[in-house]
Amino acid sequence: MKKILKPLALLLLTALIIIQFFRPKENLSSGSTALANDISKVYHVPDQVQAILQTSCYDCHSNNTQYPWYSKVQPVTWWLNDHILEGKKEINFSEFASYSIRRKYKKMEEIIKQVKDDEMPLYSYIFIHRNSKLNGDQKLSVVNWATAIRDTMKASYPADSLIKK
Repeated sequence: MKKILKPLALLLLTALIIIQFFRPKENLSSGSTALANDISKVYHVPDQVQAILQTSCYDCHSNNTQYPWYSKVQPVTWWLNDHILEGKKEINFSEFASYSIRRKYKKMEEIIKQVKDDEMPLYSYIFIHRNSKLNGDQKLSVVNWATAIRDTMKASYPADSLIKK
């Protein structure tokens, strides 16, 4: 049994060392184009809401992730990268201005629902990032902000351009 365990442990250790050299591209944008399509370019984002979005949403839902120390260790990096890619597929605040009116409207509806229902931020994120958990006042601020944007859109665009038929 010892003859099998020692080589197996050595093989596993070697594999862990080797995978440290294979990393996905980090989710970091820079330069003047970094904010060109940010949500703040099309809608007013109050400072309080912006702070909430930065703390609780932007790591997975923007083009700028603040990586924690453990993100440098494989296979954790791959797992985090997958979460970030999935999050950006759902909503990317850095690309929000490029969305169609219909998609913007739908995303505001989803923000309202998910914040009210405690679906976002994800528990797995809150578990590590304790300060990202939204309290009642923060939830209300985000919900009111998203509702105001939806109301502005309703007043500015024909109803059939906002919903999918």
